[in-house]
Amino acid sequence: PTIKSTHSLVAKHVTKEKWDKLSGKETATSGFTLAKAIACAVEFDNQHCGIYAGDWDSYKDFAEVFDPIIQEYHGISADAKHTSDMDVSKLVGNVDPSAPVKSTRIRVGRNIDGFGLSAGITQQQRLDVEKLFKSASQKFSGELAGDYY
Repeated sequence: PTIKSTHSLVAKHVTKEKWDKLSGKETATSGFTLAKAIACAVEFDNQHCGIYAGDWDSYKDFAEVFDPIIQEYHGISADAKHTSDMDVSKLVGNVDPSAPVKSTRIRVGRNIDGFGLSAGITQQQRLDVEKLFKSASQKFSGELAGDYY
């Protein structure tokens, strides 16, 4: 494809050879393609990375493109491993404990297994995620209890 963001990581890493090899693939979860993943770099001339994963499968199916972009963007080696630390005692913030929370907004930046990410989620998958959340949130109790609108 013609990539308008000529200085993007997509322009650097989506070579003709990789495009020819991967452009016909679709992910199993949401039918995402490499063309959809790099659409912003193709369409606009101001992208730095220029790629979005449509679902978890995108990282596997298009690994020859995603891996070097992720490595270069984050400055990590190919053998780097992600670690998670869910120890809440290590969280540091500036929330005033005397100020009551009246409402909250949840931003979903990742996905639930089997559903597309925001760039590739289908309308039906969005409805199914909402249904899952509504069901789960009805089980919240105490300070987490509330109404879903």
